[in-house]
Amino acid sequence: MGDAVIVSAARTAIATARRGSLMDVDVFELAKAAISEALKRSSVPAEDVDDIVMGESLQGGGCVARYAAVDLGLVDIPGLAHNRHCASGMAPVHTAAGSIRAGMDHVVIAGGAESITQSPQSMKKLPGSYSGVQPWLSPSHPETPDAPTMDMSITVGWNTAQRCNVTREEQDEWAYHSHMRAVAAIEDGRLAGEIFAMEVPAGKRGETRTFDTDEHPRRDTSMEKLAKLPPLHPEIEGFSITAGNSSGLNDAACAMVVCDSDYAQEQGLEPLAVVRSWASVGVPPRDTGTAPTLAIPKAVKRAGIQLDDVKLVEINEAFASMAVASSRILGLPHEIVNVNGSGCSLGHPVAATGARMITTMIYELRRRGGGYGVTSMCAGGGMGSATVLEVLPPA
Repeated sequence: MGDAVIVSAARTAIATARRGSLMDVDVFELAKAAISEALKRSSVPAEDVDDIVMGESLQGGGCVARYAAVDLGLVDIPGLAHNRHCASGMAPVHTAAGSIRAGMDHVVIAGGAESITQSPQSMKKLPGSYSGVQPWLSPSHPETPDAPTMDMSITVGWNTAQRCNVTREEQDEWAYHSHMRAVAAIEDGRLAGEIFAMEVPAGKRGETRTFDTDEHPRRDTSMEKLAKLPPLHPEIEGFSITAGNSSGLNDAACAMVVCDSDYAQEQGLEPLAVVRSWASVGVPPRDTGTAPTLAIPKAVKRAGIQLDDVKLVEINEAFASMAVASSRILGLPHEIVNVNGSGCSLGHPVAATGARMITTMIYELRRRGGGYGVTSMCAGGGMGSATVLEVLPPA
């Protein structure tokens, strides 16, 4: 079989959850928009698509991919839902590439969609009761004192800061640079090519407006402002995690068309990137924030290259502490990590983030003439994933 190549990639702009531009757009509409745009940009006939795989994490356990396929009139295409928590948008690209490299599929649409704004509330029967129920969210791992299941500021942010001696100032400085880099990327138009415009509701009389720019980055932030933010757990001595050095709560969708390189050549399609390798790892839940330090070397080794061969890296800023720690442990210079911002600034639309990272990496590396790029993230429950792309220069 040939290589698994990405021939198109597109995303919505990222909105702030619950009060942002996508608060009245549900996850199904987000997924439909991204899938439709990726297919349109690829020039692949819909009848050649073998499957649609979409990440979903907080949407109640359905299959957004199949719903979108049917609603778009693509009834002959099945759908698959992936949940690897924060890496849910990256896992579909791995599944698509693996199926293509195994010769089972020729064309797969892969990505992720998230509406934290409209994520449903689950209910669970109370133990020992026939009728009583309580709000419930599926836990990512068994609860332990050092790794709460519903408080990632401790399980990921604080544990990583303590284990790797990351100071509050280092976290705030990383978050500040993230915002400044994201703002610069927006103002320079570097993100415009990967984003497609959506018409979104505006007002109560059926009006709409165009949403095409990431709205989460803060242009007016500063080290002084970040330093004044209170810790999320003031009762814990020395606690250094704040809203400012944590990722955002966000809504967005992203999709790409992955196909066999032989098929791409036959159809006259221009590959944007080759999916060279990928890796996912497990670690104790208390060490979730350091998972990229294992996933990245594993993926790089599988690609048959050295870390020094990598031109750019994105490590999702679930918390600034883990991005600082991962970079330090792997010896990655800050100049090549998160050059257009990441979770603290662009935001973290959970099930879409992995696909968004891959898309941003493709567009940025093509702008720089191509090369190897790595995207990586930690994921709830003690997991981490990484993807190695060889991005091809524009023809």
